[in-house]
Amino acid sequence: MSTAVTPDLTSFAADVRDAVGRLAGVAERTPLQRNQRLSDLTGADVWLKREDLQVGRSYKVRGAYNTISRLEDAARAAGVVCASAGNHGQGVAYACRALGVRGAVFVPGTTPRQKRARIQALGGDMVELVVTGDTYDDAAAAAAVHAGSSGATLVPAFDAWPVVVGQATVAVEVLEQLGGRTPDVVVLPLGGGGLLAGCGTWLSQASPGTRLVGVEPAGAASTAAALAAGHPVDLPAIDTFVDGAAVRRAGAVTLPLVRDSGAEVVAVPEGQICTEMLELYQVDGIIAEPAGALATAALTGGTVRVEPGSTVVCLLSGGNNDVSRYAEVIERSLVHQGLKHYFLVEFPQEPGALRRFLDDVLGPDDDIVLFEYVKRDNRETGAALTGIELGSAASLPGLLERTAASPLRIQHLDPGSPAYRYLVRGGAHG
Repeated sequence: MSTAVTPDLTSFAADVRDAVGRLAGVAERTPLQRNQRLSDLTGADVWLKREDLQVGRSYKVRGAYNTISRLEDAARAAGVVCASAGNHGQGVAYACRALGVRGAVFVPGTTPRQKRARIQALGGDMVELVVTGDTYDDAAAAAAVHAGSSGATLVPAFDAWPVVVGQATVAVEVLEQLGGRTPDVVVLPLGGGGLLAGCGTWLSQASPGTRLVGVEPAGAASTAAALAAGHPVDLPAIDTFVDGAAVRRAGAVTLPLVRDSGAEVVAVPEGQICTEMLELYQVDGIIAEPAGALATAALTGGTVRVEPGSTVVCLLSGGNNDVSRYAEVIERSLVHQGLKHYFLVEFPQEPGALRRFLDDVLGPDDDIVLFEYVKRDNRETGAALTGIELGSAASLPGLLERTAASPLRIQHLDPGSPAYRYLVRGGAHG
């Protein structure tokens, strides 16, 4: 039986207009910029809605401020609480300080330190930061307990009507900034569904001919699972790398709105997101966190195809990427592109064994970027984890042929295998 909630849309337009007024002078009217790289790549006219330049470097402040500003005096006096992967917490922190409301922000241990520091900076003395659990859902459970015991108002990251209508103000701005032109395609990042629900509902009414696409990370495709089931379901496991969109369960409020908007929901591999993060940084000079690159990664990876000459808008949000994460970003990108591979090589404990491996197995443009002994099986042999970076992904078949022909025992570690997760991701290499 479906547990989804069907919201009453009779007040939607009025509520969005009210949110526009509340956010005036609070949230930035972020620029809509044409992107030459993506336009050249697709043949379309691609525009970026730069919510990475928003307060807190994401659109989340819109829903957070709209929610808290609507509270009665008694509720404000009791304070607010939220769970966040980082960006929503910044929005809540900013709103608390601006409105003089005390708040508590619960984040999981996976939230980058940069986001934690920004929450504290934006909230100042008005906000307490609490780090708990390993996922957003762990933090959400703890925040709900705090709300029940303290009487504070819970400010959801996505699954509440005031949040949804606050996020819809992004679509209002996009249509105004296009100057009367109708966007053919709007591509939005998708986590719990607040942004897609709000913008999708607004666009379905104000620009019904627009194709709407929501992009989830492949490792946390909770909305696709919910749409398939007909109601929100818990994913058995999620990849938390795209922390701003790694949600285990889609929202009960947002799901029917997403469904009824007619939006397409697609998933992009985390490795493609990393490749796009690097392109945004190196070509466009834009710092994007993993969730911030979701929408454009769907274009560059070919997940979303658009017609040449069409007008395409991608939302870029957020811009909170900890510099310490770039090593992992590069790693995931290289693996995704087929340029970096890991092998478990069993070497005989005798002089010249490594030299034979280099001469007989490696190609002229291949490079060993990691070599470490995992264990010594016995006095005669020892297994080494070996990372090889290729000059071209097309070189892989030749490399695999040479490993198969080698007298050494060589195992290619598939990125989806338990051995890979244990030896590579579980170590300091991924």
